Amino acid sequence: MRILVTGGAGFIGSQFVRAALGGALPSGPGARITVLDNLTYSGNEANLAPVAGRADYVFVHGDIRDRSVVDEVMAGQDAVVHFAAESHVDRSIVDASPFVTTNVLGTQVLLDAARRHRVGRFAHVSTDEVYGSIARGSWTERSPLAPNSPYAASKAASDLMVLAYHRTHGMDVTVTRCSNNYGRYHFPEKMIPLFVTNLLDGRKVPLYGDGRNVRDWLHVSDHCRGVDLVLHRGRAGEVYHVGGGTELTNRELTGRLLRACGADWDRVEQVPDRKGHDLRYSLDIGKIRDELGYEPLVGIDEGLADTVAWYRDHRDWWEPLKAKAELPR
Repeated sequence: MRILVTGGAGFIGSQFVRAALGGALPSGPGARITVLDNLTYSGNEANLAPVAGRADYVFVHGDIRDRSVVDEVMAGQDAVVHFAAESHVDRSIVDASPFVTTNVLGTQVLLDAARRHRVGRFAHVSTDEVYGSIARGSWTERSPLAPNSPYAASKAASDLMVLAYHRTHGMDVTVTRCSNNYGRYHFPEKMIPLFVTNLLDGRKVPLYGDGRNVRDWLHVSDHCRGVDLVLHRGRAGEVYHVGGGTELTNRELTGRLLRACGADWDRVEQVPDRKGHDLRYSLDIGKIRDELGYEPLVGIDEGLADTVAWYRDHRDWWEPLKAKAELPR
């Protein structure tokens, strides 16, 4: 199977590629993977070092908004797994334009190329943030979209574009919506890697508002396993939730990270809350569980311990990234 993975040098995309070519996913045996990545600030070809040089792997440096590049790499592919996206909410609040052009226009460019080349399946990877905030209960795949940030709005628009190509053109597409990911190789602007690297450096960590915001945490390996199940066995034109089953307030998560790093609460600095900060996310994963047999396998204690240990042992990976991006150090 020939698979084009967009955003394959990013946090989640690189996990998918490493896991597939390493035999940890069903896509692995006999797969030939082409990665298309623009290597923006959060894309890092070093994330793919474990598979570099393999005959079944090709890396292409290019932008999903570039029609000529996309047309060239799309030729001959059997499937597309579309991870590429601008994804940091804070950055979208400062400037939404790259989120719109990459997440919406870039997805449309990929869909047009996939249709021209008669690609068998287009698996689009999205987020629970498209639903907005939920006070109680959990969203199902039929819940209405109500995004509250420019990032979430751009992802909701891309989801609808993908589903429209199924209904209009009959394309074989799927959409997955995941909860908050964590794990190795996570760019250190998001909460867990930022907090861990700051704590390892003896610095303070910024906790938004009162820390009551609730997120469901999903280990990146479980997410990629869910995406792969949907890629191979999901029904065309359907949306599937991939969740982790562990809801924590940001304050509870902060406490776990402090303990894991041997730090105390005096290292926490409360900062003004983010604009439009959603209070709670929660996904119902009954559909993917019942149809495809998905269950998250990595518990939060095991996953956080492994993540902290990895960042402790890989300063050579994250220190240059934080310095280049001028993140708090």
